[in-house]
Amino acid sequence: MTEAELIAGCQQADAKAQKLVYERYASQMYGVCMRYLKNEMDAEEALLNGFMKIYKNVDRFEAKGSFEGWVRRIMVNEALTFLRKKEPLHMGIEESYIQVASTGGADQNLAEGELLELLRTLPAGYRAVFNLYAIEGYSHKEIAEMLGITEGTSKSQLSKARAMLQRKLTGKEVVANL
Repeated sequence: MTEAELIAGCQQADAKAQKLVYERYASQMYGVCMRYLKNEMDAEEALLNGFMKIYKNVDRFEAKGSFEGWVRRIMVNEALTFLRKKEPLHMGIEESYIQVASTGGADQNLAEGELLELLRTLPAGYRAVFNLYAIEGYSHKEIAEMLGITEGTSKSQLSKARAMLQRKLTGKEVVANL
């Protein structure tokens, strides 16, 4: 089935089309959910809730855009909603800012699984902003609107997330060289 046929089928609540949409996008969207949520069960729940929203609102999809992009946006929003319920995002700008100088020695070729594990160690707010900005490609203005924070807080959280990741990478390299 073509993408247009799948969308039309989902708009008519065709179970076969819904199943095919799930099969086509589930593994990739599960990865999106895992970047925001710490455990597999939460990611699976967000994924399933996201697909329910896709099926329910597929008639709102505008054909001029990318269907995969639309699906991804729903999954990101669902993961963020789930994250807000499970973990406080701690978006306060009163936290101390720690600047870490670039050592240039951190492993630039991390496997995807290693990066995911590092991301899971970040506090929820840092992880959300880092994912939205560095991986999903949202602007600070869009992130601020999505999370109900200021653009400055978004920039601060991204900077703190990068610094924390850099410290963890540097520490990992030191351990690996011992």
